[in-house]
Amino acid sequence: MIISILAALLLAGGALFMTSAPQFGSAPDEESLRRWSALPHYKDGRFVNIGGVDVNFSGGSMLGTLWDFLTVTDTKPAKPLPVAFEEGAVDFPIAAGETRVTWFGHSAVLLEIDGKRILIDPMLNDKASPIPIFGSSRFRLERPLASLRFPRIDAVLISHDHYDHLDLRSIRRLQSQVRHFFVPLGVGAHLRGWGIDASRITEMDWWDTTEFGGITLTAAPAQHFSGRGLTNRNSTLWVSWAIRGASHSVFFSGDSGYGPHFREIGERLGPFDYTMIECGQYNEKWAAIHAMPEESVQAHLDLRGAAMMPIHWSGFQLALHTWTDPVERAAAAATEKGVTLVTPKIGQAVTLGRYDNVGRWWEDLRP
Repeated sequence: MIISILAALLLAGGALFMTSAPQFGSAPDEESLRRWSALPHYKDGRFVNIGGVDVNFSGGSMLGTLWDFLTVTDTKPAKPLPVAFEEGAVDFPIAAGETRVTWFGHSAVLLEIDGKRILIDPMLNDKASPIPIFGSSRFRLERPLASLRFPRIDAVLISHDHYDHLDLRSIRRLQSQVRHFFVPLGVGAHLRGWGIDASRITEMDWWDTTEFGGITLTAAPAQHFSGRGLTNRNSTLWVSWAIRGASHSVFFSGDSGYGPHFREIGERLGPFDYTMIECGQYNEKWAAIHAMPEESVQAHLDLRGAAMMPIHWSGFQLALHTWTDPVERAAAAATEKGVTLVTPKIGQAVTLGRYDNVGRWWEDLRP
């Protein structure tokens, strides 16, 4: 009897915590749900992938995966990762007529284009988890991302609401510096719940396009899923981003398995001068929602990209491969297919078209 009561109290406490703690986000309102019900990619109260692609794990499969996480080796670097930014205040001067990209590990990217600063998936926290004592810790860096001091940010783009892409602490740290947030359908509820005024948020569906200070932003399809709790899987949409300025066009994949949507995006919105495509945190068991590195390179070709920067690696251990395996496999596939692969250090600003100072920095960290 006592054990049953304690179990019930724990369950009730856990449910209350998940419905009241702000990091879990907020549910979309009824008006949004009614509007989405007419969308072809919204079924039975949930967003769905093109063709209904999904991943469901059996109990046995999950236990096997958990065991693999306990036994796999070399999933984290033995030394702190080198970073190119300095301690304290950081200034990213915008060069007239140039487009620059600065990667902050995993999928966080600063894009400087046509005089605008656009921060994409700015997860700058050390834990990819709603509860700090649990979850994956960021790989050690020579200088922590907490030391970064960003200048004014014109826009933040979010690809989806998973914790390694949308982080409450990072948003609160940045929100006073950000003019506007562009997010997938449903993600606006999270931001409004975190105190950001609705006038500063634009929610976008697949293929929606908007103009922002002379830059065209398009929320393109991706093949993934969403959710921040146990009961709200796929309650918000997931997207990739196509960003076109006066002289350059850039693509950001967010998280996505490989599929025909890449070719469609390339045909409708390409070609792209620079693509940022996830290549890490993959596994054959969930290949439908996280592309394998060779598929990432093929996606770049489908998009009609000129140069490709791998993202979604060198940040957190969220899969069973070694920490350098994603970039090594992507580099081998890029060489085979004649693709220009750009692999900057964390915090290194890369000017589009000039890649001479970008090398295989991770090789210096091998034991």
